[in-house]
Amino acid sequence: MAYAQAKQVNAEIIPVIDITPLRDGSNPKQVAKALHLASQNLGFIYIKGHGIADETIEAARNAAYSFFHGSNEDKSSVSVSSSHRGWLQQGGAKMRDDAKADLKESFIWGYEDIKGTTPDDHPLRGDNQWPDFVPDMQKDAMEYFRQAHEVAHHLMRGFAIGLDLDENFFLQTSSRPLSRASFVYYPKQPEDMGDEQFGVGPHTDFGVLTVLCQDNVGGLQVKDLNGDWVHAPPIEGTLIVNVADLLARWTNGAYKSTLHRVVNTSGRERMSLVLAFDPNPETIIDARDIFTEGSNEFEKATTCGNYLNWRFNKAFSYRKS
Repeated sequence: MAYAQAKQVNAEIIPVIDITPLRDGSNPKQVAKALHLASQNLGFIYIKGHGIADETIEAARNAAYSFFHGSNEDKSSVSVSSSHRGWLQQGGAKMRDDAKADLKESFIWGYEDIKGTTPDDHPLRGDNQWPDFVPDMQKDAMEYFRQAHEVAHHLMRGFAIGLDLDENFFLQTSSRPLSRASFVYYPKQPEDMGDEQFGVGPHTDFGVLTVLCQDNVGGLQVKDLNGDWVHAPPIEGTLIVNVADLLARWTNGAYKSTLHRVVNTSGRERMSLVLAFDPNPETIIDARDIFTEGSNEFEKATTCGNYLNWRFNKAFSYRKS
């Protein structure tokens, strides 16, 4: 038995884009053009010049390890709620009905207002659960959420500019985002588990945009345009972002949401810091708002909230209990 195989990535397949000129306003159109091109190909992009402080990443990662190294009894004190907040234990997610359960564990949280409270206006939104046995977790996690969310906002402005839209087109209804963040822990994966076992199985992401901070372990694999699996290794100082299903739908398939998976062959534990950016639940997702030609061929309009609720109900076993 062996691990699922992937090829070494060609440097041109997943481009590295410095978004500093977008963030500081010095040349947003140049960055937007590069983001636009990359999103029409594989939909995966390395981002440098992202602005998230190294100390913010380190503090978030340390808090995550403190949590996952805790006992199951301690972690169970914040077991995932019906609003998808808290600890999702190993085996809690399957990307396909016929697949083996993922090896990963996750801790999930979301938007809080300045008072530390969350709106209660959608099934995928509710109070965050913070573990007592990691006292700084709320502070460190929310600071990471805030800075990663700023990155997502810059990128969404860049996508809008690249599509010749008003730069705030994708952010018009984002004051109470459905965005979720997660610490995702991958244990060592023994080779004898075989090539059908994954840290997380092949899938596309559900929402609008994913912002991923990898560690230096590696394991992310992406399916390229030829149908081959290729490695997407960590590059120091970068994040990796990818178009998710709702942005592909919003752009009528012009931007690609691509299959990816994790196979941890390193013999070490792996940690990912993930932000899934999504606007307010009432946000209308309709490609007719972007394109006028061929409107009869577009998928019907939906809302961000309705679409995500449907996808989550299919993917997570606790929601079927």
